[in-house]
Amino acid sequence: METPSRAASDGAGRLMMGCCTANDGLPHEGGSVPRRKSAACSGKKQEDEDAPLKYQNVALVVGITGIVGNSLAKILPLSDTPGGPWKVYGIARRPQPSWNANHHITYIQCDISDPQQTRDKLSKLTDVTHIFYATWSSRPTEAEKCDVNGAMLRNVLEAVIPHAPNLQHICLQTGRKHYVGPFPGNRVGWEDYMDASDADLIAEQQIWAAVDPNAKNEAYNCSNGDVFKWKQLWKVLAEQFELEYEENFEDGEKLTLEEMMKDKGEVWDQIVKENGLVTTKLEQVGCWWIADYGLNQGSGLDTMNKSKEHGFLGFRNSKKSFVSWIDKMKAYKIVP
Repeated sequence: METPSRAASDGAGRLMMGCCTANDGLPHEGGSVPRRKSAACSGKKQEDEDAPLKYQNVALVVGITGIVGNSLAKILPLSDTPGGPWKVYGIARRPQPSWNANHHITYIQCDISDPQQTRDKLSKLTDVTHIFYATWSSRPTEAEKCDVNGAMLRNVLEAVIPHAPNLQHICLQTGRKHYVGPFPGNRVGWEDYMDASDADLIAEQQIWAAVDPNAKNEAYNCSNGDVFKWKQLWKVLAEQFELEYEENFEDGEKLTLEEMMKDKGEVWDQIVKENGLVTTKLEQVGCWWIADYGLNQGSGLDTMNKSKEHGFLGFRNSKKSFVSWIDKMKAYKIVP
């Protein structure tokens, strides 16, 4: 989503090069990072390698500790990220967790469901050029979900837009339930083809859409580009945790993970203690209704054709993606 008066003119991802002065001609006053000055300027001697370089763009990532938000926190500050160098503000309701603390971001703890707190903390961010909105709050009914999530987004925009004159782009992330509601079932979810979306791939696509003029004012799907069946992937997932598994689906009493896990908090506490994991509650590491939705729905494939036609060619191998993210969670001592 683009703000009407701030379309991504001149390709926001282009870094201007050449003879550098104290004001190097970059379009935004977002701060500075170390850079090497050019020695080609007439009458200038070699500058110190720690001399400052203006940030090209300034990102506000709302939901920085979420799945995609954490990927944006990792990828945006990298030296070769399109549109860089990026300055990154990260917003989340909770204190910054240890597995998010090594990213080069400015972390701001803020409950965006609170309008006053949101105004107090975000109206100060006058240098923001891009908003990546990647958070969502679950509620019992669709009407309640619409009300609370609409209010959260409105609080952010009302706090930032009046104070950020260089704002160019707003990326609003939604899920597949934007198109369809829950699809109850059992064997259908086991047998049908599915697709998945790697968090890093989503982050890469959002950054591409933020800086490429071809992506301005467009909506895109994002999936890995391949398909899988749960009955094929179940063995792969079980092996990562050295668990026994069943290769065949047996019809019977309908079970849900949300119901099975509702009283397992103490069991998880013991697992955390025995394995020396980062202290978490079970509800922080498992979103069971989402898992039930994924395991019980029928085929819900999408297409990446529009993204490809507009210039984004990213993809992931879904099997490798699942294994990679499990390995990362183990490395951060979130799961055993």
